[in-house]
Amino acid sequence: MLRMLLIGYAYGIRSERQLCSEVHLNLAYRWFCRLGLDGAVPDHSTFSKNRYGRFRKSDIYRVLFEEVVAQCCVAGLVTSEGFAVDGSLISGDAARTRRVEGVDAIRQADSSRPVREYLEALDAGNPVHPSEARYLSPTDPAAAWNVKEGRGKFGYFNNYLVDTEHAVIVDVEATPARLSQEIVATKAMLERVSKRHILRPDKLAADKAYGTGPFLGWLSERSIVPHIPVLDRQHQTDGLLPREVFTFDPDKDHYTCPQDKILKRSTASGDLQVNRYYAKETDCRLCPIRQQCTRGRFRCLSVSVDEPIRQQTKALQDTEPFQQSRRLRRKVEMLFAHMKQQFRFTRLKLRGLGGASEECLLMATVQNLRRLARLRRSGMQTT
Repeated sequence: MLRMLLIGYAYGIRSERQLCSEVHLNLAYRWFCRLGLDGAVPDHSTFSKNRYGRFRKSDIYRVLFEEVVAQCCVAGLVTSEGFAVDGSLISGDAARTRRVEGVDAIRQADSSRPVREYLEALDAGNPVHPSEARYLSPTDPAAAWNVKEGRGKFGYFNNYLVDTEHAVIVDVEATPARLSQEIVATKAMLERVSKRHILRPDKLAADKAYGTGPFLGWLSERSIVPHIPVLDRQHQTDGLLPREVFTFDPDKDHYTCPQDKILKRSTASGDLQVNRYYAKETDCRLCPIRQQCTRGRFRCLSVSVDEPIRQQTKALQDTEPFQQSRRLRRKVEMLFAHMKQQFRFTRLKLRGLGGASEECLLMATVQNLRRLARLRRSGMQTT
């Protein structure tokens, strides 16, 4: 049945009833599924019983995916010198017109399996959605409302971690389609490949959505060079002088404004993620450029504690290795394009986060198998 599912995702056969019919008639499919000429093809209802039963409980889809990744490693297709990460939006099996506001409306909905799974996770203190989620689907509440592609719809992100040498997918993580989940998924994937396959990349390429200070610091702690554009909102000054015009003295840990006044760091802010530097009210009161600098009584600069790693990452952006990683990152986008155009994987068949994970793992397994077969057939020299 696992081999039949792989055929279904490889050739865009989403209906299990149609898949059984195709395997029954196609000799190549029979050979791949080891059925022979007279082997009995499982009934389509058997898939549902196993997908929602022993298959999901045993986590067999991830075991299958990791076995294929291990074969790619043995074939020399994974070097772990550089990885790239990205996520692609996949529509959920939930109508955009049937949306409700608030969890109370979900509790009053029909007690279907996706609803039960969502409420169990919520009651266990592990909510799939934050409490401030605007819309929820009564048929698949784990799917997040997303407006990335224009009109809002419920969906999931299919997150890929890819080795950029031969575009092998080394890990997959399905998450609700919210930008904040992409970094969470990336951390989980990097830790998992390090544990399962002893793969630790030297550098990681991603787009600007991953360029937050805390994530860059997290990568630096693990000796992974972030080839990621820094997410910078310093230009959003509302017409006031930007932080670039202030000079920082690392030895004395203070800033100097354009009028040569000192802004000292306060230790009473209580925020462990941000350092705040304050000017004296008397200095700002008599300042000739006060209207350009602040609308309050004094100027305050909020500086992230991850500012050093942000500056180090910015210094890499003009180097050739950084630009090379940016070019190689397109291989992730290529995989997503193939996934949607060649394999027609644009909408999920199963509901719930577990169903999304299952389908994303099967899709990634098919893509890796095709990559493995193609490179072996081309006579590539492997170690």
